[in-house]
Amino acid sequence: MSIVYLALGTNLGDRPANLRAAMEALSPEIKVLAESKVYETPPWGYETQPAFLNMAVKCETALEPESLLKRLKQLEVQLGREQSFRWAPRLIDIDILFYNDLILESESLTIPHPRLHERAFVLVPLADIAPDFIHPVLKKTIKELLAGVNMDDIHPYK
Repeated sequence: MSIVYLALGTNLGDRPANLRAAMEALSPEIKVLAESKVYETPPWGYETQPAFLNMAVKCETALEPESLLKRLKQLEVQLGREQSFRWAPRLIDIDILFYNDLILESESLTIPHPRLHERAFVLVPLADIAPDFIHPVLKKTIKELLAGVNMDDIHPYK
């Protein structure tokens, strides 16, 4: 079994329900071990869209990285996500942040997630569940990476 960290985000429809549905849909192939608080965050990349709800989860899975990615993309579609442009509004987004301490770069998948260290909306929830996890490429803890981003617009959701 492998330990993976996932980021979940949504900014369309019933956002809390979208996160709950995504968490429930992970099972049985992906078992949630810990979950962060939910945070409301401004859009990133394409700013003319509604605010997001973001969270992070620590999971256990027997799926290999490419199979895990395929499963997560299937779940997104099952939960109602439609293909659109990059950084578009979305019903649900599930990204692999870390897979054990694996470093992987393929055509379809890069682990660790290549931009997680730049994104407060990922680091803030991740710090709830893995503050001392060491980024296998950058060799810094999540807590240390968090110190390098602006967290002003990241707020716990109700």
